[in-house]
Amino acid sequence: MTEPITYFNYINGNWKTSINEELIPSINPANKHEIVGYVQKSTIVDLDHAVRAAKESQAGWKKQSGAIRGEYLYKVANHIEKNIDEIATVMTKEMGKTFTEAKGETARGVAILRYYAGEGMRKIGDVIPSTDSDALMFTTRAPLGVVGVITPWNFPVAIPIWKIAPALIYGNTVVFKPANETSVTAAKVIECFDEAGIPPGVINMVTGQGSVIGQGIIDHVDIDGITFTGSDEVGKVVGQGALARGAKYQLEMGGKNPVIVAADADLELAVEATISGGLRSTGQKCTATSRVIVQKDIYEEFKEKLIKKVKEIKVGNGLDEATWMGPCASESQLNTVLSYIEKGNEEGATLLYGGEIHEEKELKNGFYVQPTIFENVTSQMTIAQEEIFGPVLALIKVDTVEEALAVANDVKFGLSASIFTTNINNMLSFINDIDSGLVRINAESAGVELQAPFGGMKQSSSHSREQGQAAIEFFTSIKTVFVKG
Repeated sequence: MTEPITYFNYINGNWKTSINEELIPSINPANKHEIVGYVQKSTIVDLDHAVRAAKESQAGWKKQSGAIRGEYLYKVANHIEKNIDEIATVMTKEMGKTFTEAKGETARGVAILRYYAGEGMRKIGDVIPSTDSDALMFTTRAPLGVVGVITPWNFPVAIPIWKIAPALIYGNTVVFKPANETSVTAAKVIECFDEAGIPPGVINMVTGQGSVIGQGIIDHVDIDGITFTGSDEVGKVVGQGALARGAKYQLEMGGKNPVIVAADADLELAVEATISGGLRSTGQKCTATSRVIVQKDIYEEFKEKLIKKVKEIKVGNGLDEATWMGPCASESQLNTVLSYIEKGNEEGATLLYGGEIHEEKELKNGFYVQPTIFENVTSQMTIAQEEIFGPVLALIKVDTVEEALAVANDVKFGLSASIFTTNINNMLSFINDIDSGLVRINAESAGVELQAPFGGMKQSSSHSREQGQAAIEFFTSIKTVFVKG
């Protein structure tokens, strides 16, 4: 086994150690005895250096044309594409998802960069008729300035890039704080920005504890906007802190996503999509299926098919081609999932399958849990209300689609939801009545195309949207111009 590499902060175009020289190890969740690499345990002083670099470079970056900024993003995309296997391998080692999923996510990052590179040549305003016939009135857009980017560990390439790319193309500079669990992957991505020759200070990365670097970004007077993805508890802290000092903020805070299976559904399709949406990436997606709401007419048949398919899932190291589901991303996440399984049992749900850690020789050193299915779940139970972020499905039996919709909406979240039905009236009722930012018909709850707006309702977001052309609304401010000769 090769000696783990130490990775540095990226500040003002240079790789730098933290001033306190302390390190954080990144642990392989498939083998807790393997250290993937070390990253900096940074201080507020390190963050200040990064913010200063971002602030000083922003004026020059803003003055570059959108086309030139786009050329840099194209170059970054090319470098990531060239290193796709290496980045995907590191991602699998750091957070456990299968290599196939990791490579697909990295390819998505490439596509996002190219999409936003093209944004540099699209319109950023409109001409508006004035009541003064001798005047010209129009809108343009101004960047926020310095943007703090705080990202989670579950999509360590796609989520940072879908925040960083629009921030940069619209003329902002960035200070990026990745999750500790996947900071090595983040460093590999930032290496590609460096290799692409992006000007010093335009993008900066500082690793470290959320309580220090994350809170430092929230509080920093020279950070003009914060885009965050993570838990709703932390998201509220971000929003309150940003609001207190007048910074713009954007929050994506997870979900408790339902799939409704109507009596007329294609059951094979519904079962496959439930498993894919709920258990891929070990259920560690904000759009993952968590509640499976099934009409009583087909409940038993659906349950039988679901259990049969779940029993076929191969759990193991994500670098093994035969593996379908990898480990939880960390020991902490494993313990969280196990605590919810215990809570499900305590509150009277019936455990149909799974619910235990894997004790097999090749798996006992990793953070593996069996895919888990509960039934006899009521909407008031903890496992039907709180985000588990693990491979746990809660089956809820209902009489009608109307009841299914009521159950689906009976949570504080509203990120993603799907229904399986062949009835157009069911589809229309679902579209109109579901409290969800992402609505999918006859498709799994997880996933959204990069050119489409993404975000949730209720406590799933700050009611803003990421991705696609909607991103311009957060990363810029409208400037109305009135010209009279």
